[in-house]
Amino acid sequence: MMQELVKAEQSQDVLYKAVERMQDMGAEFADAKSQTIRNVGVSSMNGELRQLVQKSSGGVCMRAWIGGRWGYGTVASFDKDAVLKAAEDAVKNASGERKSDLVLEPSAIRKHMPAQVKIHPDKVDMSEKIDVVLDLDRAQTIDERIANRVGAYSEEIKENLLVNSAGSDLGWEEVRTLCRAMSVAFDGSVMERYYDGPDSTLGYEVVKDADIEKIGRTAAEEAIKTLAAKRAPSGNLTVISDPMVSGLLAHEAMGHASEGDEITKKRSFLTGAVGRKVASEIITMYDNGTVPGAHGSIPFDDEGTPSSCTKIIDKGVYNGYMHSLETASQLGCKPTGNGRAESFGKRTWVRMTNTYFGPGDWDKDDLVADTKHGILCDKMVNGMEDPVGGCFEAKCLRGFLIENGEITDMLQSFTLTGRSVEILSSADALTKEVILDGGMCGKGIEDWVRVSSGGPYMRARMIVGGGQ
Repeated sequence: MMQELVKAEQSQDVLYKAVERMQDMGAEFADAKSQTIRNVGVSSMNGELRQLVQKSSGGVCMRAWIGGRWGYGTVASFDKDAVLKAAEDAVKNASGERKSDLVLEPSAIRKHMPAQVKIHPDKVDMSEKIDVVLDLDRAQTIDERIANRVGAYSEEIKENLLVNSAGSDLGWEEVRTLCRAMSVAFDGSVMERYYDGPDSTLGYEVVKDADIEKIGRTAAEEAIKTLAAKRAPSGNLTVISDPMVSGLLAHEAMGHASEGDEITKKRSFLTGAVGRKVASEIITMYDNGTVPGAHGSIPFDDEGTPSSCTKIIDKGVYNGYMHSLETASQLGCKPTGNGRAESFGKRTWVRMTNTYFGPGDWDKDDLVADTKHGILCDKMVNGMEDPVGGCFEAKCLRGFLIENGEITDMLQSFTLTGRSVEILSSADALTKEVILDGGMCGKGIEDWVRVSSGGPYMRARMIVGGGQ
């Protein structure tokens, strides 16, 4: 423990020197962030271990702000001379014709925070993680129609130190754990799949507290049930989106379009939308990086801004955007803690954290009973963003037909499309329960960050493209 404290102090001292070097060379604002990232990935298929990955990386990123432009300098090393050379590179990369006199409003916070976990994954032997994966796999062996079984476990641990010229001195740790079971069922003519499993910014207790046998068995049972599913109807229909699909709408259609850098570049359909009605009055939407245990939660963003809750839609009215230091200054707002980077070697963009619709006042069963004819969604396959056009497209894993307030047939995979504002404006009912689902979000070419999205069950009108 004492060696770790000495090492952290030494790293912090190098960051201070890097910031001073950038200021001495003319940086109007400068920050330096060191980061180590450790990943573990284990997966099996049909009882055989297929993947066992344990890797780590680390380095330092320096940023210099001069004349309205950023300069970056990165190094995959913690060597003092290499870090100071990268600091000089950051200033050189920021030099050029002055773009603006924009002044940033960074935080000045001194705080160090370990991850709030009960069981740190570092304290769990790899053999136990392998056993969990094989148990997830084995639990799916309930029927000869299960053609493929997959068990998976992953963890990511990020340790961050950040110093800036405003006076911040920060240290924080991020821990994420995830396990999944996926079953593929085949009856000789039809192939279907189903998946399940928890994700969180909690520690290994997520796995310890889970019923591993039940997760695997349920994935297999549901995949087999889906073999009998029918083709979904097509047309402009009443749809009850489950929390996963509601989350896709929040994330892909409205979330990306609410990122401040899309607004400043005027490539979002929500540019200038603040104060405009964009949904029915029952709709409120948030990006909230402070949700305890959620996959996208962060104590600080990669610029050292504390995480916060941003209300994007307030009772149907568009309320505001997510911001980095730069976009907040450009639009005269406060930073929201959404300046995020995949790693120390990547650029900082405006990125989501946990993006979701707020709750309503319905119970799920009552909502189904109140629906004369429609479709109930069950899990998603994928979705596509369209910040420019404002359209929504998602593929659902499966669904259920609702007729006269009762669930009748199970439905094969189908697509949902429509203009997001029109979909949200048609929403007339939300359930009380809000569920978040963790995953990865991409931006740029290959920049990925951990996020979650979700919401309640939501009833609205969407265009359904019938099954397979």
